Formats: sequence, C-alpha cells, structure tokens
Amino acid sequence: MMTHFSLEHLVRKPRIQSPKAPALFLFHGYGSDENDLFSFAEQLPDELFIISAKAPYQMQPYGNAWYAIYFDDSQGKFSDDQQAIQSRDLIRDFIQESIEAYNLDAENINLLGFSQGSILSYAVALSYPEMIKNVVALSGYINQDILKDGYQYNDFSKLEIYSSHGSVDQVIPVDWARKTKPFLEKLQIPVQYSEFPVGHGVAPQNFHEFNSWLKKRI
Repeated sequence: MMTHFSLEHLVRKPRIQSPKAPALFLFHGYGSDENDLFSFAEQLPDELFIISAKAPYQMQPYGNAWYAIYFDDSQGKFSDDQQAIQSRDLIRDFIQESIEAYNLDAENINLLGFSQGSILSYAVALSYPEMIKNVVALSGYINQDILKDGYQYNDFSKLEIYSSHGSVDQVIPVDWARKTKPFLEKLQIPVQYSEFPVGHGVAPQNFHEFNSWLKKRI
C-alpha cells in the first residue's frame, strides 16, 4: 500500500539498525529546497532516520517557501502568517505520515530548521510538544502569531531546544533571536542559545556544536 505524503522529501536511512529509528526532520529556508540541509545529512548521527522536506510553495524562477514574504510592505518585510499556520499543520501531518510509513520511533522525533524552517520548527514544537523531543533552530526566531491558540498551557516537559544565530545576520536581526531564550525559559523549556560571528548562515563551529548537542539527546 502506497503512503500519500503531504510533502515531497529526501531520506537517509540510519546506518545503525533498530526496530524503530529515531528521526530527524530537516526544514530548509526561504527560496531553497530539500537538497540544501540534506547536504550535511551524512555528517549527522548514524542512528538517525533523516527526512528532508520540500516546502509547498514554489517560487520563480526556482526554490520553495513555507510561506510568502512581502518585501514591499511598509515595515520592510511582512510574513503571510496564514500560510505559515497552514505549513505548520502540514508539517505536523507530514511527521505523522512519516512515522507510519517509515516505522519511526514516535517518542524520538527531532526537528532541525534553518531560517523560515527554523521559525516553523519552533511553531510545530510549541504548538504540538507531545510530538517533538528536540529542536535545532538555526538563524530563526519565534513568531508568536503562528503558534496554536493556548500553546502556553501545553505540556513541554519532554521538549528541549538548541537555538543559534549569526551575530551579523543581515536577513533576520540577531535581536529577534535573542528573545528566544527568555521566552522559552518562561515556558520552562530547557534551551541552549549560541551566537557565532557570521551572517545568515551556519558556521562550521555552529554545526559541530549542534551536532554534539543532538547526539547526546537522541
């Protein structure tokens, strides 16, 4: 029986076999695609079943987005929060589909997102924390307008988050990212926040740090 997936994706099967594999879902940034973060899948922990998803909105001439950004808005940038909420729930459904199709460990579901993918990883984990164990959020921020109503009453007791940002990020201001740690701590979610002297990207030392953080928690 063929499984219908709500999102196109790439997979890397675990190199260490287990009855139910822990999973890591990768969510790329605005204007990119599923190949972007998948490029470092080989360097991630061997036991992980890695799934790199492709955002649903096709851009011209190439690339994809999780939601539209209107750069000509009077405030400089304006996110289509309704599209973002739809993508948040599309990701939730995709995770459920993948758990069933690939026989994944539903108690060990991890998210890694960059930029827009990071913003949505936060949104999924804070809206549906019963589904998610760990989040690695790179170069993003928490958009409270796309969190599920009443999220603050959720049980976050099994959720942990790693957050990082470039101190000279020219796309998403570092000040936005610096609000992440106090916001999560108020919800009593364990969080590690790091900054690196780069722009809108992932420095090698950033990769090694989050990879080590993740390996200890899967």
